Amino acid sequence: MTSKELREKYLQFFKEKGHAIIPGASLIPEHDPTVLFTTAGMHPLVPFLLGEKHPSGQRLVDVQKCVRTGDIDSVGDSWHLTFFEMLGNWSLGSYWKEEAISWSFEFLTSKKWLGIPAKKLNVTIFAGDKDAPKDEESAKIWQALGIAKERIFYLGKDDNWWGPAGQTGPCGPCTEMFYDTGKDKCGKNCQPGCDCGKYAEIWNDVFMAYNRKIKNKKPKIKNTNKKLKIEYEYVPLAQKNVDTGMGVERTVAV
Repeated sequence: MTSKELREKYLQFFKEKGHAIIPGASLIPEHDPTVLFTTAGMHPLVPFLLGEKHPSGQRLVDVQKCVRTGDIDSVGDSWHLTFFEMLGNWSLGSYWKEEAISWSFEFLTSKKWLGIPAKKLNVTIFAGDKDAPKDEESAKIWQALGIAKERIFYLGKDDNWWGPAGQTGPCGPCTEMFYDTGKDKCGKNCQPGCDCGKYAEIWNDVFMAYNRKIKNKKPKIKNTNKKLKIEYEYVPLAQKNVDTGMGVERTVAV
């Protein structure tokens, strides 16, 4: 499969699910002053994730060009590129976890679309913390689709929480899909999220239900060598959004 064929299949799949195809945005953000470059598909849609009405409706699908910044140190391995493209489908207060996860599974595994064997897929889910609960709902949906318990992993915020793009903004827990390349495990603790190359992350479904804000007001610091620790609070959004991203280059490689 070529990258052109993958893009076409993805857009067609979600068009059939009632999504409007929208154009990708510039690599230089127009409406997001928190970042210098578009590093994720969600950047151009931040105003709409926060509640502004999108002219094309509540269900959207696109292909977004991105520049890697946050994990740029990973560039050069088998799965990280400086420039990459993300396929994204969006729910702006429309559907939620069941539809997002089941459609991801359908597109990945159905012979009509990508035809990846379900047994090659592993998934990760947010383990929960003081800011948001453990995502048992997503685990139940994956199990109902046929993903065995031993291929479902609970990870913390460093791995299974997306956003915001800058210091503040929309964010939420996510469930990620990994392809097992067939390589041997690097050790007994090897699992999705390990950087040894056995597991390749190809899709991320983000359940954007929070807006991260700075909690503490900026204090007066007499000692200029003292580093201010910023505290955040996670405020529920007025609408629950789904933000997904599938890497074009990674998926073509798979």
